[in-house]
Amino acid sequence: QVQLVETGGGLVQAGGSLRVSCAASGMIFGIYSMGWYRRAPGKQRELVATITNGGSTNYADSVKGRFTISGDSAKNTVDLQMNSLKPEDAAVYYCYSKRWEGTKWQEYWGQGTQVTVSS
Repeated sequence: QVQLVETGGGLVQAGGSLRVSCAASGMIFGIYSMGWYRRAPGKQRELVATITNGGSTNYADSVKGRFTISGDSAKNTVDLQMNSLKPEDAAVYYCYSKRWEGTKWQEYWGQGTQVTVSS
């Protein structure tokens, strides 16, 4: 089992910045990637950004150039720096990890942190 705990989030005005962080604990050996998804009211959960243990990153088109994901393998943390926030970025942001467990990939999720962007 992997436990993911998010911190950060909150309320920010449009155009502002916010940072969310996630710390992984438990069976962290074998984690291949970590990242962030989000779910806005009435919408499906969507990818925001991920980073692999090799440092490869992947971003949703909607956040490219504004959001930056970074990871610290020594601390088992992943951060998402969000700049130039827009009202449409408002959502619950979920930390995500993907781990190889011998015979299959297993996904883990945090409980989520709210990001609210006022216009």
